[in-house]
Amino acid sequence: MASPAVVEVRRSQRRRRMVSARREGDTVIVFIPGWMSEAEERRWVDEMVSRLEKSEAKRRSPGRHGDGALLDRCLELSKRYLGGRATPASVRWVPPMRTRWASCTPQDRTIRISERLREAPGWVVDYVLVHELAHLLAPGHDDYFWSLVHHYPRTERAIGYLEGLSAAAGLGLVGTDGEDLPDADEEPEAEDEAAAGVG
Repeated sequence: MASPAVVEVRRSQRRRRMVSARREGDTVIVFIPGWMSEAEERRWVDEMVSRLEKSEAKRRSPGRHGDGALLDRCLELSKRYLGGRATPASVRWVPPMRTRWASCTPQDRTIRISERLREAPGWVVDYVLVHELAHLLAPGHDDYFWSLVHHYPRTERAIGYLEGLSAAAGLGLVGTDGEDLPDADEEPEAEDEAAAGVG
């Protein structure tokens, strides 16, 4: 990830020993105790921005870097959640689809993932990949298909994230294959935040 465009420091007299940081859009907000010197502030700002970026990088999908990495990630997810039974012939990023996040053609075992998901958290991309891998074992959206998909532990959370992303962008997208998504009953995962004790 590129360095943040803007870093904002917020001092608090109530804050005694903790320094924390979080991203709000393109801005990284660093919260520090009011007693810190300018030198300590600079050191902690650099440290917290670095920690936040590392935390965000961990959340990103390893498949983000290209089609080969996407295929490798699929094979890893298939092994972990589907007993290695779903083996795609190819997996690739494609230009944004009009009505889907991704699609699968079971006949030739190909999976296509919308470029819209390149910046989504890794756990969301992993859900989409598991969803498409499950189609290699169950082409429809029956109970068996959903039982396979739910082997991925963040399924409901990822569905909620995708629904929110679609609504926020006014895309009107539904599921990965155009199907209506089941209701999500969990909140989307909180944004990354880094924190450290000082003193």
